[in-house]
Amino acid sequence: MNLVYEKLIKCRDIVRSKTDFVPKVALVLGSGLGGYADEIDVKATVNYSEIEGFPVSTVPGHQGRFVFGNVGDVPVVVMQGRVHYYEGYPMTDVVLPIRLMGLLGAKVLFLTNACGGVNPSFAAGDFMLINDSILFNVPNPLIGENIEELGTRFPDMSEIYKKDLREKIKSAAKAMNVKLQEGVYMQFTGPSFETPADIRFSATAGADVVGMSTACEAIAANHMGLKVCGISCVSNLAAGISKTPLTHDEVQEMADKSAPQFKALVTESIKAIGKD
Repeated sequence: MNLVYEKLIKCRDIVRSKTDFVPKVALVLGSGLGGYADEIDVKATVNYSEIEGFPVSTVPGHQGRFVFGNVGDVPVVVMQGRVHYYEGYPMTDVVLPIRLMGLLGAKVLFLTNACGGVNPSFAAGDFMLINDSILFNVPNPLIGENIEELGTRFPDMSEIYKKDLREKIKSAAKAMNVKLQEGVYMQFTGPSFETPADIRFSATAGADVVGMSTACEAIAANHMGLKVCGISCVSNLAAGISKTPLTHDEVQEMADKSAPQFKALVTESIKAIGKD
C-alpha cells in the first residue's frame, strides 16, 4: 500500500474509533475564525494530538482539533487550526487533514483564510470569493506516487472552485447585504510576508490576493473528487500597497474584527450548500 495512503487510513481509523459522525461539508477555519467551531451544534471533538502521526499546527491563533456538529441541518466537520507548509511539514502532511475529512464522508470542502490584498480595488476587511488559485513556488500535493484510491494521476483543474457553490455563496452574501469581492488567490510559501516585487509579480500573474495556504488544499481535495469553495478575508493590503510594515498581529487584529460578519456569511453559505 502507498505509505501516504496507509498513514491516511490509520488516521481515519483513529478518528472513527472516537466518533461515527459523518459530515457533508468540511470547513477549514482561517485566522480570526477559530471561535466559529465553538458556536455550532457540537456533537464530538477530536484533538489532533490524539491522532497518531497527525501534523499539529504551530501558528498562534490556530487551535488543533476537529469539531463535528451541525450548522443548521447540515452535518459538518470543522478543522479548527490548519497546517501550513512553512511550518516544516512535508506537503503530504499539509494536505493529510483535507484528505482525511474526505474519507470521513465530506463531499464539499469550504476553505477560509486571511490574506493580503493585491487588487487595488480591495480594502482591508473585504471578503473575496475565490474563483481560482495559483500555486507558486509551493510543491504540488500530488507529487510522488499517485494514490489511486483517491483519484487519477492527472486530474483536471479547470474548475477547482465549483461555479454552483460560488453562486450559492454569492446569493447568501446578497441576501445578507454583505459586500463580496471575487477573484484569484495566489499561494506563496511564507512564513515571511511577500516583498513589494513579489506583489507586483503576483498582480501581473493575475492574482487578486496572496496568502500562505488554501491552493494546495484545494488541489488535493479536487483530486479526490470533493467539490471546493472558498472565501478569503482581506486582512491587510500587501507589501508595496500598504504604507506600513506588515505584522502577524495586524493580520490577526483585522481578521478578528471581521470575524462576526465572516462567521455569519459562512453559516448562511453552508446552509445553502447543504440543501443539495
